[in-house]
Amino acid sequence: MAQLAQQVGASRVVVGRKIPHPCGDPSLPEQFDLKVREEIVTTALEALKTPVDAATVFRPSHTV
Repeated sequence: MAQLAQQVGASRVVVGRKIPHPCGDPSLPEQFDLKVREEIVTTALEALKTPVDAATVFRPSHTV
């Protein structure tokens, strides 16, 4: 979905996990899903604080 967001002109794009569950991964055990969701939200907050001049993609680490 990141490519679609860029095509429509979004200035900041935060990459999620999967199309049906962009803000988490219910196939993971609950504690790991929570970690993934925290990384996505943290990345989104950092994206909002980052000045950008053009479309910029932000990728959570998804260390889980």
